[in-house]
Order: sequence, then C-alpha cells, then structure tokens
Amino acid sequence: MKVAILITIVCSLFGNLAFGMFIGTSLDTLVGNESAHVDSSDNMYKPSYKRTIIPSICIGYGILSLTNPGIKEINSSTRFEIGEHSPSHIKVDNYTQFIPGALVYGLNEIGIKGKHDFKDRSIILATSLLLSTAIVTPTKHLVHEKRPDGSNSLSFPSGHTATAFATAHFMFREYRGHNLWLSFLGYPFAIFTGTYRTFNDKHWVGDVVAGAGIGILSTEFAYWSFPKISKLFGNKQDNKMIYIPYYQSNQLGFNCILKF
Repeated sequence: MKVAILITIVCSLFGNLAFGMFIGTSLDTLVGNESAHVDSSDNMYKPSYKRTIIPSICIGYGILSLTNPGIKEINSSTRFEIGEHSPSHIKVDNYTQFIPGALVYGLNEIGIKGKHDFKDRSIILATSLLLSTAIVTPTKHLVHEKRPDGSNSLSFPSGHTATAFATAHFMFREYRGHNLWLSFLGYPFAIFTGTYRTFNDKHWVGDVVAGAGIGILSTEFAYWSFPKISKLFGNKQDNKMIYIPYYQSNQLGFNCILKF
C-alpha cells in the first residue's frame, strides 16, 4: 500500500516540477500561438529565477534529508516498505536516464525539429551533463552518505536521477515552443529512473529528489550560458560526431552522438 503511496508522491513531484517549468511558459504558447515570446532566442537564454524555484526546493529537501530526523525517518520507512514488497531489481534505469536526450536527436532526424540544430543542441546537452557531473561527483565524496544496500558511501545525490532530469529538461526546453505536450515526454523516463533507484536499493528518496533538482538546474544553466560557450566552437556546421563525457558509479566514459 505504501509503495503505491510512494509512486503517488513521486508522480506528484513530477507534477510540481512540470508546473514550475510551466510558469516560464507564456499563455500564447499554451493556446498554440507560434509567435509566442517563449520561443524567442532572447527569452530562451535569459536567466529566470522562476525556473529555479522548484529545483532549488528539491535540492533543499535532499540536503535536509541528510540531517532532519523527520525526513530521515521518511527515507528509512520508505525503504522498509519497498523491501516488504520485494520489487524486482532491474538495471534498466542505467539506460532510461539517457532516453530523453536520445529522443530529441531521433525526433529531429525524422523531421520533428526542436529549437536548435545538431551542433548547438549537442553543445547545450554536453554543458548540462558536464555541469551535473561536476556537481554530483564531488558532492558524493564530500557527503559520504552510505547507500541503502551498504555497497558504498556515495549515495547523495543520485547521479542517475540528475542525468535523467537533465536530459528530460533538455527535451522540454527544445520543444516547449513548438509542441508543449511533446516537450513533457522525457519526464516519465526521468521519473521511472529516479523511482527505480529507490526500488533497486541504491538511493534514499532524498538522494533522488536532490538529483532531480541538480539535473534541471544544470540544463537551465546550459541554456543561459550557451551564447557565450558557443563562441568557443566557432561557426563551422560540419560537425558529425559529438563526444559527451560522463562519470557514474566510479566509472568514466563517453556518450557518442553521431549524425548521419
């Protein structure tokens, strides 16, 4: 019963995150006006404190979960209830974290264009994932929180969830000015990833909530900083391959995005 409550809570979190992003979307976009200011370059790259409210609350909740007795009890009781129902431990969450980003490239290839071309969107995505990794990795080693399964002390925050929400928010930002409902398609994958990090006994709820906030803020920063960062790459448009480094679970690797 309480597992169902957990899923409801997580889905509620998704709704609140979506609402927070909804604040930055103009009424013109909601009614389908293609000339909405939300799709203008100036507005897309302009920092907005409204877009930081919900993810900042998520990060704050995660930090409190490290020390606040009441929230720590929620972490423990949730893990106990999940354990009682013994959900299957599957590893698909290792892959679902990347699906929203892959969807953006796939949709563009079949003609459903987002805001940016291949090169520019790759710069934005790489910036987001690099920033997320730069925040998550040292924080894990500084906080040194033990995972629920006791495998190591790198539980806080959830890197998988941060990546999942970074890519989901990337999809939202790319498509919100063109197809608002399509732009939300990445969030269910992010929710699934975060939920299964708790089901797989790899993270406490607070770790996952904080990871979601970090992922979203990383993508927001990537868009805000894009005009300056893009100047470092010049104006050539013939880039066919982009390598995006990542670090998770003590493993360093690269994601390769190839344009055919």
